[in-house]
Amino acid sequence: MQLEELLERSAVRWPEKTALICEGRRFSYSRIERLSNRLAHLLVDLGVKRGDRVAVYLDNSVETVLSIFAILKAGAVFLVINPTTKSDKVAYILNDCRASCLISHLQKRRFLEPALDVAPHLASCVLAGGNVPEDWPAAKSAASLERALSAEGGPESPPPRRCIDIDLAALVYTSGSTGNPKGVMLTHLNMVSAATSITTYLENTPDDIILNVLPLSFDYGLYQVLMGFKVGATVVLERSFAYPGTVLNLIEEERITGFPILPTILAILFQMDLSRYDFSSLRYVTNTGAALPTSHILKLRELFPAVKVYSMYGLTECKRVSYLPPDQIDRRPTSVGRGMPNEEVYVVDEGGRRVGPGVVGELVVRGSNVMKGYWGLPEESEKVLRPGPLPGEKVLYTGDLFRTDEEGYLYFLGRKDDIIKSRGEKVSPKEVENVLHQMDGVAEAAVVGIPDPVLGSAITAFIRPANGVTLTDQGVLRHCSDRLENFMVPKLVVFRPEFPRTSSGKVDKRALAGSLSTST
Repeated sequence: MQLEELLERSAVRWPEKTALICEGRRFSYSRIERLSNRLAHLLVDLGVKRGDRVAVYLDNSVETVLSIFAILKAGAVFLVINPTTKSDKVAYILNDCRASCLISHLQKRRFLEPALDVAPHLASCVLAGGNVPEDWPAAKSAASLERALSAEGGPESPPPRRCIDIDLAALVYTSGSTGNPKGVMLTHLNMVSAATSITTYLENTPDDIILNVLPLSFDYGLYQVLMGFKVGATVVLERSFAYPGTVLNLIEEERITGFPILPTILAILFQMDLSRYDFSSLRYVTNTGAALPTSHILKLRELFPAVKVYSMYGLTECKRVSYLPPDQIDRRPTSVGRGMPNEEVYVVDEGGRRVGPGVVGELVVRGSNVMKGYWGLPEESEKVLRPGPLPGEKVLYTGDLFRTDEEGYLYFLGRKDDIIKSRGEKVSPKEVENVLHQMDGVAEAAVVGIPDPVLGSAITAFIRPANGVTLTDQGVLRHCSDRLENFMVPKLVVFRPEFPRTSSGKVDKRALAGSLSTST
């Protein structure tokens, strides 16, 4: 089964059912199917071929959803770039995967044009926001997204299917330890398997109405659309949680049944007077990215006593690993549950041998949801995809340290590498440090994650200013905001005249992190 069939099958079963609600617009399954088919034919006409990579650089919108399915229908591989990504990183991603086409909006032109100038593989663009400007770079063929979608008499059926389930469906870029993002290669089989397992334990049905405020560049947000379309549910898509009152009103107005959240969203909810909102339609709430503090779980249970709360753990390389059944959340509030359906998880020691309950080791995931590898990085792929119990198979070594209890429930303890998990996203300290070193007056920079009950880990930047230079935390944060995605901007900036060193002369990040408790 190919990923685009999640839409196509629902369009056959429930053609007039509302599939997507976004910015006051309502789209039926048949309309989503029809419009994505038109866009798919435009992509083919622009020269997009089977296996080509097509980037989507848009805010959460109907156009983003249409683009994803159109790319799949054209036989290509989609990648959604976070809408807050700046030019340098957009250029890196386009060049890394050698994207042949980009779908974006004219509002992003100031970020696009510097990237397009250094992306020789990119042959064409599809642009929302009006007609293609006359001064658009001549080297890039360009077409209007609105014109393609509004064309009457155009093709209503999809192009001939060209992919099978082991072909790539998507690249999802995630932070890497080298400072450059890595493209996680996901096949149709990977993504359909993950969506099937998750909708199974969430017990999703066509009656569900799922509210998504998470970016579609984030796999947690992306899968809300895929899962909703798989079961014939309705997805209510918001750009963000920037206006909490507006979002909470939607829960009542649209009779929302499913609400995926992050700890940061929950922290905002706890600061609001929620007595004026009607949550009676809610059936379940999910959380992933970081385990909820026990105190937050208790508050959540008080707020939504009749709502099922699913605490989950996952990583981009396999989408989802585990979930804690709602009937276990009061008994094991610090656990992230057990492996989801159609998947095996276990903990191993440094020699790759399985360990028993209570023993700390690395978590291993085995299943059809495990990625194909990292795009263009065979050595990096081999480090995490290692031989499994059956001849010829590969399993995922997550790099996360876990232990289990006597009943097999999982407890997350930390990362083996220095990747920071903040707001549900993986952040490379090296990538943030590279940006900090671009700032005039910064002699040295080190970035660490500090445990935080809301963020999971708070990104903290330690800076040693050059001699005679005075820097401010506001200036540093402004510099980072101009160059990094929102979730990568440090929460705290700390200035130090000197950095502690290890015996080999490297910056001692552990000592730096520990110094916060003694100096503040």
